[in-house]
Amino acid sequence: MKRFRPNLPLVPTERAAWLIAIFAPVALVIAAVAPQLWVVAPAAAIVLIGLIVIDGILAGSCREWIVQVPADTEVGQATPIEVFARFSRMLASRPEAAIEFDPRLGQSGRATVQLLRNPETGNRSGAFDVHPERRGTAAVTHAWLRWNGPLGLGARQTSRPLEEEIRIWPDLSPVRSQQLQTFLRDSQTGLIARRIRGEGTQFEALSEYEPGMDRRRIDWKASARHNHLYARENESERNNQIVFAFDCGQAMCEPVDGMPRIDRAVSAALTCAYVALKGGDKVALFGFAQRPQVMTPFIADSRAFHRLQSAAAGLDYEATEPNFTLALAALTAKLKRRSLIVLFSDFTDPTAAELMVESIGRLVEKHLVLFVTIADSELETFISEEPGDIGTLARSVTADTLLHQRQIVLQRLRRMGVDVVEAPWDQIGYRLIDRYFIIKNSEAIG
Repeated sequence: MKRFRPNLPLVPTERAAWLIAIFAPVALVIAAVAPQLWVVAPAAAIVLIGLIVIDGILAGSCREWIVQVPADTEVGQATPIEVFARFSRMLASRPEAAIEFDPRLGQSGRATVQLLRNPETGNRSGAFDVHPERRGTAAVTHAWLRWNGPLGLGARQTSRPLEEEIRIWPDLSPVRSQQLQTFLRDSQTGLIARRIRGEGTQFEALSEYEPGMDRRRIDWKASARHNHLYARENESERNNQIVFAFDCGQAMCEPVDGMPRIDRAVSAALTCAYVALKGGDKVALFGFAQRPQVMTPFIADSRAFHRLQSAAAGLDYEATEPNFTLALAALTAKLKRRSLIVLFSDFTDPTAAELMVESIGRLVEKHLVLFVTIADSELETFISEEPGDIGTLARSVTADTLLHQRQIVLQRLRRMGVDVVEAPWDQIGYRLIDRYFIIKNSEAIG
């Protein structure tokens, strides 16, 4: 929050500028038609200038104005910036504030807002929302305040540097969503009652078979020995190691629905990581482009989830091709036991994906790999367009070819034993959680 008590210069308004522009040709006409009346022109100009000065004086001064900037926000979320002002006179009209900020906050780095009067206090206030487009630290650098006199001819204005910063974190709105919290609460409530009857395959005990149980759980050998039906009770697998790996290269920096793919991926990964921590597993984050960027230690407690959020905020955007060979080799060297590696990446063609496929092939030999990619909705839009002209037809054919090549690469990964999740950005988090539970319950990690 920044407070100002400014010195206020007086300037003409747009209305005054239009009057001056209109008066100039009128003065020329007077000089041409009635030269003896030439004195009218300078007299009128003096009167107009006097009105501008008087109007600016009547506008009064601004006793104090405040710009409130939040310290933290999340990428893609509406973030309010508020301006409050208190003027010395009620005659001040149409006060307007302009704020300059980092372009990563959106709106091309600049916004204006009208300040409305509060009938009770007489103070003026206004607010506008910015929608951060990228993670990082965004500076709010400068502020301007301007207000008119009662005639709208003279205005007072001031400007000051702000030197405020907004820390932009990954989007955690899916983690806070009521649906996910309800799901986790219900699953944790039932975890104690169903601990023995988990969905895993690790044997825990035998219990007497009751109607409604899955008949596939019947232990026929034990039932034959006791002359009564008994069912196997299993305990779900826990304490798995899960690594969320992010390709921070050029393809992942491309926007999808107004936000870089990497930010969509980070939001989905943190949501799944939160679920995994609640389920008793260990989670780490790994980011890379031309070289590894971030590698966190494994977190085993959901109360330390903020450490994952901070590490994800540090993933940088790099407009370069990622080095999968170096990055995945470095990741393999750090892992001492078999883990689930959830790799977020994207590619444009089979040639660009060749090194990625080879590196993932070596990773599959020691670990379980889940490849996650956001469906390219732009290609699907081009394919579905009505071919009304030759340009549209050519674009549709090219998009269909690229989409076909994309499916070939994903099919190669599946044949190598890699589990693949491809979905639109707004569904990728839930698809990832579903696949995580399938892998966890199949005891495939450990």
